[in-house]
Amino acid sequence: MTTPAHGAVTRHGPLPSPPYDITVIGAGVVGSAIARSLAHHPHLRIALVEAEADVGQGSSKANTAILHTGFDATPGFLEARLVREGARLLAAYAAATGIPVEPVGALLVAWDEEQLAALPRLAEKAERNDCTDTRLIGPAELYDREPHLGPGALGALHVPGESIICPWTTTLAYATQAVRHGVDLHLNARVEQAAHVNGTHHLTTSRGPLRTRWLVNAAGLHADTLDRALGHDDFSVAPRRGQLLVFDKFARDLVRHILLPVPTALGKGVLVAPTVYGNVLLGPTAEDLDDKRATLTTADGLEGLRDKGRRILPGLLDEEVTAVYAGLRAATEHEDYRISAHPEQAHVTVGGIRSTGLTASLAIAAHVTSLLAEAGLALGPATDLDPIRMPNLGEAFPRPYQRPELIAADPEYGTLVCHCERVTRGRDPRRPHGPDPPGRP
Repeated sequence: MTTPAHGAVTRHGPLPSPPYDITVIGAGVVGSAIARSLAHHPHLRIALVEAEADVGQGSSKANTAILHTGFDATPGFLEARLVREGARLLAAYAAATGIPVEPVGALLVAWDEEQLAALPRLAEKAERNDCTDTRLIGPAELYDREPHLGPGALGALHVPGESIICPWTTTLAYATQAVRHGVDLHLNARVEQAAHVNGTHHLTTSRGPLRTRWLVNAAGLHADTLDRALGHDDFSVAPRRGQLLVFDKFARDLVRHILLPVPTALGKGVLVAPTVYGNVLLGPTAEDLDDKRATLTTADGLEGLRDKGRRILPGLLDEEVTAVYAGLRAATEHEDYRISAHPEQAHVTVGGIRSTGLTASLAIAAHVTSLLAEAGLALGPATDLDPIRMPNLGEAFPRPYQRPELIAADPEYGTLVCHCERVTRGRDPRRPHGPDPPGRP
């Protein structure tokens, strides 16, 4: 096998002056997936440009870490198709790459008669979305499945295909594979201005100018601003803040499934979910804001989550909170994704990718690559990417200190450096070997 050309990772200084064939703006989970998809075509000179100091530092690092089935998506929407396809693609990719996934299933819990009446309609919607294994269950089975559930639940819709996943190693895996196959990753390079002149995009960034023939706008919360700079006004991003509480691992035995409320127009509502790391999440809130950098948590928001959590899983509130965080979702005035090609400008917009972006990421990447080809980008022949293995951070999987074969090969895998998370010296990212993430020094 021919060794692929390794791309550069830059963090400071001027950007390269020769024009790229194509540049992806935004190294979140979606932008990184698109860059990885394009890396299958080795004759293209590709850049992945990110405003922050590492990949996945925007919405991608602050989500609920769920691998969705798309059971409650709007049938016929692009989002519904891409979530459905993306779930299958990401499950297979995670298995091959070492990204932890646990198929714990979900319970959509009804707490009153109105919500109970809505469950059959949600089951019908799931059927239309090719999610055919959902099942209505009564209170007896519900409490048998979730004995710590708060009193008064009337029934639930069981969605066995919903899973939990590690969102951080997913983004890192995409970006790492892209860089190892020739994509240049430019960090700390916020795009401040953009213009398309004489067949070339001229980008002004915080690290100076960058030129590119083709452009993919995967800028997340700022995708609307970049689109307007190129003469389009198809959508506006109104950041929707989601605050979450993270409970200690001692709370993990309280919950067996993802516990979902009946969804509203603002989203899926407040959930209780286990994580692959052994913690339990409570959240998110859904607060429409004007500030695209308002990622601080608030006392009112966290107290509101506690009130809702007290009803869903009363025992959870007796457990210790180890972290709180907030993420901003790229909500728009439209219900569906805003993915569109502008062939006359050699430009594809990838906007309005909300909480389902992690699940749909690989399918979005394939869709965008097809749009680029249809718009006139000469992709050239495709090649396979060399496989990679990411550190499996999942609590339900054997950790390095539990694997004699790793310790025999390198005794440092038997030396714990973090007893809380059971990280060994063999997995210490400061060691010179191993698959260093793209933004790692």
